[in-house]
Amino acid sequence: MDVLYWFASYLFVLKYVVYALSVLLLIFGLDDLFIDLVYWGRKCYRRLVIYRKHPKLHYSKLKEKAEQPLAIMVPAWQEHGVVGPMAELAASTLDYENYHIFVGTYPNDDKTQADVDAVCARFPNVHKVVCARPGPTSKADCLNNIIASIFTFESQAKFTFQGFILHDAEDVLSAMEMRLFNYLVERKDLIQLPVFPFERQWYEFTSGSYLDEFAEIHGKDVPVREALVGQVPSAGVGTCFSRRAIQLLIEQGDGIAFDVQSLTEDYDIGFRLKQHGMSEVFIHFPVLTDTHKQQINKGSLKSASYSSVVCVREYFPNTFTTAVRQKSRWIIGIVFQGMKSHAWTRDWKLNYFLWRDRRGGLTNFIGFVALLVLFQLACIWGYQQLSGSAYNFLSIYGDEPWLSAVLWANAVLLANRMLQRFVFVTRYYGCIQGVLSIPRMVWGNIINFFANIRAVRQILEMGDVKRVAWDKTSHDFPSLGEARASYRPLGEILLSAGAINKEQLHNALTQGQGRVKLGRYLMQQGVLSGEQLAQAIAEQAGVEYRSCPPLSTPEQGDLGIHKTIAVRYAIIGLFLEKGVLHIASEQHLSPVALGAISRKVGHKVRYYIAQPGQVTVALKMHFSDDSAYSYANLQRRARRSDWPHFVNAHYSEFEAISEVAMLSPSVANQVMIGQENSDSGVGDYLIAKGVIDEQTLELAQRIMRRPLASDKPASSSEVSL
Repeated sequence: MDVLYWFASYLFVLKYVVYALSVLLLIFGLDDLFIDLVYWGRKCYRRLVIYRKHPKLHYSKLKEKAEQPLAIMVPAWQEHGVVGPMAELAASTLDYENYHIFVGTYPNDDKTQADVDAVCARFPNVHKVVCARPGPTSKADCLNNIIASIFTFESQAKFTFQGFILHDAEDVLSAMEMRLFNYLVERKDLIQLPVFPFERQWYEFTSGSYLDEFAEIHGKDVPVREALVGQVPSAGVGTCFSRRAIQLLIEQGDGIAFDVQSLTEDYDIGFRLKQHGMSEVFIHFPVLTDTHKQQINKGSLKSASYSSVVCVREYFPNTFTTAVRQKSRWIIGIVFQGMKSHAWTRDWKLNYFLWRDRRGGLTNFIGFVALLVLFQLACIWGYQQLSGSAYNFLSIYGDEPWLSAVLWANAVLLANRMLQRFVFVTRYYGCIQGVLSIPRMVWGNIINFFANIRAVRQILEMGDVKRVAWDKTSHDFPSLGEARASYRPLGEILLSAGAINKEQLHNALTQGQGRVKLGRYLMQQGVLSGEQLAQAIAEQAGVEYRSCPPLSTPEQGDLGIHKTIAVRYAIIGLFLEKGVLHIASEQHLSPVALGAISRKVGHKVRYYIAQPGQVTVALKMHFSDDSAYSYANLQRRARRSDWPHFVNAHYSEFEAISEVAMLSPSVANQVMIGQENSDSGVGDYLIAKGVIDEQTLELAQRIMRRPLASDKPASSSEVSL
């Protein structure tokens, strides 16, 4: 009897729980249905009206706009082994050259610092930033340190970045990302790209739940938000801020752009910029090439246009614990910190989306409770069917017509939710992932529930939502194949090759460094031959050495190399074989430079290291108006016994200026990007930009002339210039 009493009480309570859940689920379902109707109505209108009057912009138009300097900001706490592959992949895939990556590290993270140092040695456009305070602080604090370093670099290189881009170290960038930002940054102050996680194995439901959520949120919810209120929440990656936006944030923050106490500073900034009338955009921009069309399996139902959008790809957590940790940070930042930082406004449309942001604190709990209740009802129904009991326990719900109507409405809304999820996942990932997204809805709800629990517990433990620490999540990075050898100093290579001894290296480092490069100094002192130096540089760069006599070089126009390309990168074309253009350089060419050369000449590129002066003399012969470097005059000069020294003694003007002015490789590279589109010579351009003064240029020109006048190695007094 007692058991029946307690069971009846349980059914009574369960009945009113079902009532409450049914009403709440109906409200949330209608809320989602509104977004669905707006999205599909807007899509139909744009297709039937807008795109008939205004055709979509073709991606080829992006290349017509001159490259503006863009800065990529990468916070890196315990990211060793990740930064290098990211820079490597960006250099090999980005259809852009005028960008720099600033990596924020911490003084108590030696492994990441060492990793970034190795990357900086290979990539002149990668810069290490060491934060003032030991880590982990917050992502916002790291970004503030990065911005300060960017401004310092700007003052050194005498130029300004036009776009500031947020990325994580594990991000994989689309080839046209920089082009798209470059095209929009003058008109838009916050540009957000969609994020589409990488697929893992079909049975890994945790990482798959991220795939489903981002496909629907960035495929539908955020575009509707932008269309209705013009406000876009940054995803923290794939976000570009205009210079105007960064300057405004710094002014409003009393010198600090990002809120250091916010766990989701990206979300916070979207509102701050909107409050000051800044223009924000969420951009779905397809780059549909013939290759991409051929790769689409029509049976997968994947959309060729949708799956080719410029976006950010990365691997998200694939374990329950790491997913709960990451999502609890998002919940604290968006729901709880958001309620404290962003009050309700007078704009009902903006308030509506604030409500949608914050309702996660309720829906994560309600959805989980609904699963538990559904499970209990299923068990009760199963017991009735199997036991043959005369009791019809579920009859307590049968005399409520309104409840029946609400339950049917919720069933229809649930079916719509499943259909929407299937459609948006299928558009990008194909129908297999679309089908899997249905059962993953349950698993995602469980993850979100426990993330909510953890978020609330953290806030209660700290006593203040602003005091919760940055809980970084580790990510995976796609494999790039064989790892590259670590960067070795030139002196170490020369020692191991037996080209110099320790005493000669010590003397060169103490007497010559800071005036000329180590290899050049050793060669000028007669310690090293041009061939030995070139072989050492080739080993350092990981490429082959090849002697390239200037008189043997072919006409550059025949290889598709124009003067602007040859002079800009200090290269000379050798031959074209099987679609690969073979070129020579006297210095290491970064992967970024090689990618730019390849795009400009329309061929894959392979380069060799030539002896000092060989490329410089060849460039003068092919492109200079100086009669002394005509083919006939150089041919007569080559008959003299000192011809090798004559060639090796040649400096390029920019190399001489860089040594005298002690320009870092990163500054020097940025200066040359700007000079490429200038009608001025290198020296005049640098003076006009304020990088050097006339005295520095004169000293550089003296260094270039003296070896030619004497036809003998330069003395130590000449090197001291």
